[in-house]
Amino acid sequence: MSDCIFCKIATGEIPATVVFEDSELVAFDDVNPRAPVHVLIIPKEHLQTMNDPGPEHEALLGKMMLTAARIAEERGVSEGGYRILVNCNADGGQEVFHLHMHIIGGRHLGPMA
Repeated sequence: MSDCIFCKIATGEIPATVVFEDSELVAFDDVNPRAPVHVLIIPKEHLQTMNDPGPEHEALLGKMMLTAARIAEERGVSEGGYRILVNCNADGGQEVFHLHMHIIGGRHLGPMA
């Protein structure tokens, strides 16, 4: 999608602090972090929301979760704890309409409100 900021990050058109990349995913530091560790994981394929993946994306979604756990370990937050968050659509708090997963940690996050 030509006007999607995350698609542009995935192709390298917009720079980001990339912490992981392979043929299907890119993970990078959030430019507006909510905690000491705040990384986003995106699929390179443009999927607008969590409502869009189909059965053919099952392995991709699982890979996103396993990548999140690996990044949490690498960033030193796996033992203390971290949050994995996927917002879906406007009422769910989604601001960029390209499926993405937040890994947030490095401090006490408290209960979900």
